[in-house]
Amino acid sequence: MTLENIVVFIVVGLVAGFLASRVVLGHGRGLLWDIIIGILGAIIGGWLAGLLHISVNVGPSILNQIIIAFAGAVILLLIWRLVFRRGK
Repeated sequence: MTLENIVVFIVVGLVAGFLASRVVLGHGRGLLWDIIIGILGAIIGGWLAGLLHISVNVGPSILNQIIIAFAGAVILLLIWRLVFRRGK
């Protein structure tokens, strides 16, 4: 794993986590949490895409990675909201 790969993981995680947090929660979770959510979303999204034989080819490779990571991060945040729902 090179430094370039690590930077790409962080950038993809940041963008995907930030967008997913905005869509699901209405606000970002902070720089570090958005990166963590995005990276975990990339793992979940990549796993589900491979499992369901889905490929995304809409443009540059990094855009495809962001789309998969975003989808995984949205799924992650929706599950998080279901499990840790605050009682009223």
